[in-house]
Amino acid sequence: MNFILYAVPFFFVLIAVELLADRWRGVSHYRVADAINSLSTGVLSTTTGLLTKGVGLVTYAFALEHLAVIELPADQAWVWVMAFVSYDFCYYWLHRMGHERNILWAAHSVHHQSEDYNLSTALRQTSTGFLLSWIFYVPLAVLGVPLMVFVSVAALNLLYQFWVHTQHIPKLGWLEWCFVTPSNHRAHHAQNPLYMDRNYGGVFIIWDRLFGTFQEEDDNEPVVFGVTTPLASWNPLWANLQFYAQLWADARRAGRWWDKLRIWFMPTGWRPADVAAKYPLNKPDLSQFRKFEVPLDARQQWYVALQFCAYIALGSYLMNLETSLPVAALVLGWGAVAFGLFVLGVALENRPWALRLELLRLASNLPLVWLAPLAGLWPASPVAWVGLLSYSLLSGIGLYCCRARFTRWAS
Repeated sequence: MNFILYAVPFFFVLIAVELLADRWRGVSHYRVADAINSLSTGVLSTTTGLLTKGVGLVTYAFALEHLAVIELPADQAWVWVMAFVSYDFCYYWLHRMGHERNILWAAHSVHHQSEDYNLSTALRQTSTGFLLSWIFYVPLAVLGVPLMVFVSVAALNLLYQFWVHTQHIPKLGWLEWCFVTPSNHRAHHAQNPLYMDRNYGGVFIIWDRLFGTFQEEDDNEPVVFGVTTPLASWNPLWANLQFYAQLWADARRAGRWWDKLRIWFMPTGWRPADVAAKYPLNKPDLSQFRKFEVPLDARQQWYVALQFCAYIALGSYLMNLETSLPVAALVLGWGAVAFGLFVLGVALENRPWALRLELLRLASNLPLVWLAPLAGLWPASPVAWVGLLSYSLLSGIGLYCCRARFTRWAS
């Protein structure tokens, strides 16, 4: 069962509830652009995962077949409990190394880039984690955890982590000793020196207490969310590439070949001495910290938000039908999602070329509706043409209503 697919509607319901709680309490933990950026990275991660999850599944199945020391039964409750706890233990080390090694931080940093902290932040996920994350779960295959059990407990672990991304739930007494809670996970998302690189558990905080990485949220040290090298962008593609680009630039500039190679595997933040001296990175002063913001008219925000809903729908469609869609259809669907989210990110950033790119995005619906049946994304039907053309027409009307704002962007 695809737990994540069935949970998606509840995610959005709970986000709506949190927005109401914000209003009721007179606080503002959401910004439109930041929330769309977080959700965009989530949609991009999910659709990318449809093409890449085979990496983890194939490697796990291979290790299970060739390395397992015992074959555990999938119909025993104790196997599920053991697998759930063991998965979280492996997740702890993946998460910890994701903060402590450059190449792994390049993937994981996406989840930490938001300078707000709310339930939409939970859905802010990387699209490149599949490259190396599978390594940390091989021990479960060696233990003989069946593939179905592994996939299920992985989904349950991820689902648990959703609810802890909120500022509305205070400390929870004795639960703070055993489980990951909103309080100790808020500390994990901080860029304050006190909290950095702490609280790595997914479900159980006991691993952090055992291995010396626990830090309680301190009322005297308010959490400042985000990363020490700010993303300063609303674009989900750049969010996934930012730290890779930094590592590549440093590797290219390094004078020694050994430094060009080892920079990828060194502790997070390590840079070759010659590069650091010539190209210093300025770290923000938290006492002067200001969230990244691009002024946008309310009509612009509504336009982008409504356009974003189309990509939520397309992403959900791909998730729902992934087993019956050919690879070509998944690639085409992913391409449409990635391009669309990129364009909306450009719009949120007030780029001078936002209008031209938005017109190109709407025009791309014509070849999309023609290519989709050829790739098997959906059957050839007049309904598809009418639906997509109607969407483009309505979008054009909305764009016309915002024309003055877009024209100003383009000027």
